[in-house]
Amino acid sequence: MNPRVKAVVSRDNYRLEITFTNGEVGIFDCGHLLRFGVFREFEDIRYFRRARVAHGTVVWPHEQDICPDTLYEDSTKVSPVSAEQRHAAEP
Repeated sequence: MNPRVKAVVSRDNYRLEITFTNGEVGIFDCGHLLRFGVFREFEDIRYFRRARVAHGTVVWPHEQDICPDTLYEDSTKVSPVSAEQRHAAEP
């Protein structure tokens, strides 16, 4: 079983920075979802940025979610140290 989502931060260009329960951090690109059904709401970047964690995955207010296995397997992994340093540098 893949790890689940522990934390999420919405980034530019429809990307999510996800911290998984095993400590890994990954970047998941949601850009390819903008053309599909319920995910079209993501075109409103303000709505996209309302992503939050619930039940081990990423969800949005109108009940969109992405399978946590997909988030883990399809994210580009970055080191947790790099993610922490990036957070510390933000205003």
